[in-house]
Amino acid sequence: MPKIVDPGERRLAVVEAVFQVVERDGLEQASLRNVAAEAGLAIGSVRHYFDGHAELMVFAMRAMSERVRNRLVAHAERLLGADAPPREPHERQEAVVRMLAEVLPLDRERTRETVVWLAFVTAARTRPELRSHADELYDGLLSLVTRVLRGARDAGRLPGDADVALESRRLCALLDGLSLQAVLHPGRLDAEAMLAVLRRHLTALTAGSP
Repeated sequence: MPKIVDPGERRLAVVEAVFQVVERDGLEQASLRNVAAEAGLAIGSVRHYFDGHAELMVFAMRAMSERVRNRLVAHAERLLGADAPPREPHERQEAVVRMLAEVLPLDRERTRETVVWLAFVTAARTRPELRSHADELYDGLLSLVTRVLRGARDAGRLPGDADVALESRRLCALLDGLSLQAVLHPGRLDAEAMLAVLRRHLTALTAGSP
């Protein structure tokens, strides 16, 4: 009997090949031919699941975005959900650190994700089909950070006059900056240093609260 191929699994296998090529050689090398070779497939097999290069890139970018977003949402439910347990201030800050650490290149897998995501975001500047997906993850992270900081302010853990909108953008910029530095200057900013910077920033935010 011929082997039955699950279309969803095959698409994800092709996407993993995209990530491997992008991480190793850059997005400009992620042609259909190179991706097919990386996946161990004929180029015709890739074309069977994707109409062309643009569709494959959009699918891969969406897959990466959903992977990160799902992890953030899982943390947010534990931190902000109706059933979230009460926490001491230090425990709550560490829960926020663990959530935001999902977008930092702290280990092999998250470094790979960051490298690939930065390649996609850079390409999105001149490729309209990728733009909305680049904006989607950033907007989602900004919204999540805003919820966390607004809740902290309402609970008295931030100064009452804290500008939540501004501080949310500042925190997102910090995360972007740490990720960019870690990827562009590997070995100069390790996981411990990134977490220390993030913790110091969160501590400084709460310094003026009652």
